[in-house]
Amino acid sequence: MASSDSTVAFILEQVSTAGEFRAKKMFCEYGLFCGDKMVALICDDQLYVKPTDQGKTFLGECPTQSPYRGAKPCFLIAQSQWHDALWLIHLLQLTASSLPPPKKRPAKLKPNV
Repeated sequence: MASSDSTVAFILEQVSTAGEFRAKKMFCEYGLFCGDKMVALICDDQLYVKPTDQGKTFLGECPTQSPYRGAKPCFLIAQSQWHDALWLIHLLQLTASSLPPPKKRPAKLKPNV
C-alpha cells in the first residue's frame, strides 16, 4: 500500500516553518530530506525516522520497525506525535545533524558520439 499524498503533504506542512525539508518520491513511497540528508521515510502512511543515538536519547522508549522488507529498523513515530510541529522539527533536525554527509556519487560518463 503506497502512502497517500495527503499524508506527505501533512508532514511537510508540519515542518514547513523550518524551511529545509522536502519529500522525494521513491518507489511509490517517499524519502523525507533535511537539506541533502534523508532523515526519514514515509511508507504506508507511517513515518519512519532513521535511528541515531541522539534520536534515541530524545525519544526515550520508541518502537522500531522496518519500513519495508529487508530495510533496517527505524523509529516508528506515532501519528499522534505528528501534530506537535516543533517536536517533529526538533527530532528531524537532530537526526540530520547526527547523520554523516551523503556519499558523493561518481559522475555519469557521457557516451562519445
